[in-house]
Amino acid sequence: MLGIDVSKASLACTFLDPQSLQSLWQLEVANSASGVQQLLQRTPRDSPWVVEPTGQYSRQVVGLAQAAGREVLLAPPREAKAFLMALSPRAKTDRLDSVGLARYALAMPLRSYPRKTVAVEQVEQLLAARKGISRSVASLRQQAQALPHASEPLERAIAALLGEQAAIDRRLAQQTRESPEWASVALLQSVPGIGPVTASAVAACLASREFGHPDQFVAYIGLDVRVRESGQRRGTRSLSRRGDAELRRLLYLCAQANLRSRDPANPFKQQYERERAKGLPSTAALCAVARKLARTCWSIAKYQTAYDPGRVNRQGGSSGSSATAAIDSEP
Repeated sequence: MLGIDVSKASLACTFLDPQSLQSLWQLEVANSASGVQQLLQRTPRDSPWVVEPTGQYSRQVVGLAQAAGREVLLAPPREAKAFLMALSPRAKTDRLDSVGLARYALAMPLRSYPRKTVAVEQVEQLLAARKGISRSVASLRQQAQALPHASEPLERAIAALLGEQAAIDRRLAQQTRESPEWASVALLQSVPGIGPVTASAVAACLASREFGHPDQFVAYIGLDVRVRESGQRRGTRSLSRRGDAELRRLLYLCAQANLRSRDPANPFKQQYERERAKGLPSTAALCAVARKLARTCWSIAKYQTAYDPGRVNRQGGSSGSSATAAIDSEP
């Protein structure tokens, strides 16, 4: 197992024997094509690599390794950090981290690093840019309210940013409309509350990762329920809030949008009302609706079927050929 700690300029690597957990060799190479080539030549073809996601810094090493036919495993940052701290609480270096990553991959079953096409990368980067602009607009609007004497230049800056956001929205619409790879975007937008931004984000996530069951997708975005029990103690249940926080936020906003629906047959609004009738607070009820939206989106994207409100709350059957079989009822 090859553990790789990625930084901007270098790759700290440790190759562990899977049986003895002893380090066979350690090496630091440049975070470049030539550095990755050294690792490819030195590492057996059947030995997996494990890497933490570090944005643009890890993109090259992962891409070159996958292109060469190597298996690359994804170490979730939060869990890997806790594991590394448990292994070496008194010291932290790049080499120690590479040892810890290799041992973590041998101790835990990890997913393969997602293979993203150029189209998915483009859409994800546009969505990331849009998110940054949206946050800047929200911050400037707060400043404009707090600083009335400076509101005029702030309003001009807001207008300029909104123009750029509209330009990104047009690019997103064009890219997802022109390629058959994004056929699910139009299908997802037929779900109540799902707009083009959320549809693009969900489609990009599902296109680059394999979720065999809707609950895996729910867990990935942190909408699954965390249980804490010990002996006779039964702790309160809450969302795990792990994984893709932005996608979790978007689906929560989509759940809120369903509350404004005037359609009496809207299954998501009906579910919200049922959850409230059980005594759940508004936030918890909205999270349950967001969970249902996530499962519905997974099913539509998986089977490329049109949205049918009559199927949303139907129990999954034995047939896996339609969206009906994939949409679970809420617990």
